[in-house]
Amino acid sequence: MKFDKLIPRLISSTQEVGKMIMFHYKTNLDVKTKIDETPITIVDQKAHQLITNTLLEITPKTPILSEESERIDYTIRSNWREYWLIDPLDGTRDFIEETGEFCICIAYIKDHRPIFGFIYAPLSQIYYFTNDQFQAVKVQNNKTTVLESRIRQHPLEVVIGHHSSNNQHLQSHLQTLGDVRINRLGSALKFCKIAEGVFDYYPRFGPCSEWDTAAGECILEAAGGYVVGVDNKPLQYNTKESLNSPIFFASGKA
Repeated sequence: MKFDKLIPRLISSTQEVGKMIMFHYKTNLDVKTKIDETPITIVDQKAHQLITNTLLEITPKTPILSEESERIDYTIRSNWREYWLIDPLDGTRDFIEETGEFCICIAYIKDHRPIFGFIYAPLSQIYYFTNDQFQAVKVQNNKTTVLESRIRQHPLEVVIGHHSSNNQHLQSHLQTLGDVRINRLGSALKFCKIAEGVFDYYPRFGPCSEWDTAAGECILEAAGGYVVGVDNKPLQYNTKESLNSPIFFASGKA
């Protein structure tokens, strides 16, 4: 699969989806709660439909797994060697709380690993993605920049979510890191900011799903960083019935 030829179509598609998202931003939306107790709005569902329609057009034979998909049993998914993994609106809570820190996440998985990542932030209109040379790229105002994560700084610039403060495992972990500065940011944009060299480290102990991590992990790894689990190995995708992600640690260059 060559992704460079797909990128212009993904940019134009997500730009339209982003316009729809921003049209509904800061409006009174009906917020429902899913079985996993995460919020969902009509915006999530509309974004899902628009993105899946585009992916079905450009790669009609490739399966698609979205946060908003109907449940796909593992007996079916286990036969997938390649598939698209998407979060149509990553950071729904941030969208509802009007932090502006939400994005569209699209990843391509092959043999349980992400080989292409694409993230679009509708508010800032910034794109992050990987190319066929496995570089991490940022596009803003028609300017393209190849990203490279930085070697860890002192104090360590740690980025966590807005709702992570009460996680005792995270708090205990932070106390082992020495001199740190805590920054808060929503959605998979945390991976992108480490890839840019803005932050150094993102530990995740709270609930998270595979569509939340795949695109960001791929972009960060292409920028020279890494994402590993407690076993110090890269994350694996679609290997079990549950789509919950394990505890993981995302970092720029060691």
